[in-house]
Order: sequence, then C-alpha cells, then structure tokens
Amino acid sequence: MTLSQRVKEKAYDLGFDLIGIAPADRAPHAEAYQRWLAQGYAAEMAWLAREPERRTDPRRVLPGAQSVVVVGLSYFTLNPPPELWHDPSRGRIARYAWGLDYHEVMLPRLRELGDFVEKEAGGSFNRRAYVDTGPILERDFAAQAGLGFVGKNTLLINPRLGSYLFLGEILLDIELEYDEPAPNGGASCQINASPPLGGTGGGHLGTSKRIGTCGACTRCMTICPTHAFPAPYILNSNRCISYLTIELKGSIPPELRPLMGNWIFGCDECQEICPWVRRYSRPTQESFLRFDPELAVPKLLDLMRLDEAGFRARFKGTPLLRAKRRGLLRNVAVALGNWGSPEALPVLEQALQDPEPLIREHAAWAIGQIKRI
Repeated sequence: MTLSQRVKEKAYDLGFDLIGIAPADRAPHAEAYQRWLAQGYAAEMAWLAREPERRTDPRRVLPGAQSVVVVGLSYFTLNPPPELWHDPSRGRIARYAWGLDYHEVMLPRLRELGDFVEKEAGGSFNRRAYVDTGPILERDFAAQAGLGFVGKNTLLINPRLGSYLFLGEILLDIELEYDEPAPNGGASCQINASPPLGGTGGGHLGTSKRIGTCGACTRCMTICPTHAFPAPYILNSNRCISYLTIELKGSIPPELRPLMGNWIFGCDECQEICPWVRRYSRPTQESFLRFDPELAVPKLLDLMRLDEAGFRARFKGTPLLRAKRRGLLRNVAVALGNWGSPEALPVLEQALQDPEPLIREHAAWAIGQIKRI
C-alpha cells in the first residue's frame, strides 16, 4: 500500500468513518466566505472575521502545508421516543451534545494518526490537528477530499451517512495522494466499508461511489423555524437557533424567541428533514454518544432550578458547558415561555431573583408569554 492508503487504513482502525486527502490550496469558496462576512451573517462571532485570508488558506496556518487529511465521525443516534421528543415541557438538545464533548474524543485520535504518518513517512515534519477549533474552512476541504458535498443547509452531506458528522483535519507539510471530489458538486466518497456501518466487509478501505447533490430539494430551508436561510447554501447566523442558544452571549432578540420552540442547545431541524439523512443515516457505534432523556430531552422545570454547582455537576464533560449556566437558563426560560403552561410560573418567578440579569430578563419575558395565553 502507498503511504496515503496506510494513513486511511489507520484512520479507520482508529474509529473514523470517513477519510480523504485534499491539497492544501486556497479554499475553493474563499470569495463566498468573504461575501458572507461582509453581509454580517457571522453575527457576533468576531473570530470568524479575524484574518479571513488565513482562514481560507491552510498555508498561512501551517507554512509549507501541502496536504489536508480530513476525517469524519458519524454522531447519528436512534430517534428519540416521540412522546419525549415532542413534549413541550422538555427541552431539546442537538444530537451532537448527547454525550461527552466530541473534541475530547477526536483530538487524541487525530494526534495518534499524525504520529502514525510521521512514523510511516520515516522522518519528522510539521503538522497541526484541529476539530472545528482551527482557522480552517473544514467543510470546504472535506468536500475537496471527497467526503461529501455541501448542502443547501451549509452542512457537509455524505451520500452514504448523511450530515450528522463530526469533522477533523490534520495539516501536513508533506505531499500525499489526493482524493478527487465528484463533479457537479457531488462526491466520490472514501467510506469505511466495515460491517458496523452497513458495509459489505472485505476490509476497511472500501470505496463507494455515490454522487450526491441537493437537486431541487429545499426542505431544510423551508422547515427552519427562524428562517435562517436567505438563499440556498447561505446561513444567516443572526437567526440560527444553534447560534442563538450557544454562541450568542447576550439577550435573544424578542421577535425570535417564540420561533425557537423548546430547543435549548443547538438545533437539528435542517438535518432531521434532509432526505439524505432520513434514507441513509445509521446509528453510530461510538459509545460516548447515546440517547439519555436526562441529557437529550431534560425537563425544563428541573433545569430552571439549577444553581452554578448543580449546572456544572450535571453537564460535566459535555458540550453544554459552552453555553454556561447563564446561557442555558436563558434558553430554558424562553422554552418555558413557549410551553405556555402555568406550571412554569413558580420557577420563573423564583428566577426573577436570580443574580444573573440575563436569566431575570428572559424569565420575565416567559412569565409575560404565559399570562397572555
């Protein structure tokens, strides 16, 4: 096997579901990214606009970079019981957060993969590994590496696994064999063909070619509760529920609050409706992700009673810590207002005494919503 083939074999042995290699050139959609920033669609995520030329060219991140090894790990889990998922007294958590923080799972594997490349290459070289924390347009390079195509919901869609995918990459200053993206926006995908993901066996280096595009489908755009897609392939973060519940640090715009339903951390609406997801996604074999009602659909009233110590103990090691207590309880207050039940009034009235102004503000809004119903 060539070095590139051995790298792919190792990636599958480490548990990754997808692996591809792209040249470390300027990102194909660099100009589109610049336009997206100019339109203000990054909202308050100022780091996305910091040194945009660096973010669009891996050679500015790692001088001398020649290759980008991109991996994908499925995080699709079985659908929750409808009676829980559609219960307005419970909060909805995006699937990727139904377990331990994926950064802690993927980064050690990526570093081990980098060590393997160095050993197999027979000499030291410069490299950097990232799991959505580095200045890399990772979906662009994932598509270039043949892992899938970017859909109208701006997510990478693999024609055999759907879009519930964690992505990671290693920048290398050595040249490897590059994979070819399929024409017309599709993908010629290098897929782990081992039986756990429904493959036919015969080793890990199975290659499956299935061309994928969104075609005329716009279901993801239509279903978005806050109408966050002004056009296909463009997301206005200012209106995205994932942004509003995780990245936004201040007050949620009042006009968007009623549209958020009971999403309290992230949102999967544009993925749940996708035909590629519905038809091809299979439950992950990863043990760090599983459906647990206490994490995936927690009771809103219980969450609203959490103090700082309770919040940290309950969500230790999970992505929900990113929102902090003030952010999560802000989101919970909005969900309680959207539930509209008088049962929520006592806990919301207690929240009016919370030391955090952001929580008090949104609790007052929720009380107003309930009393108007």
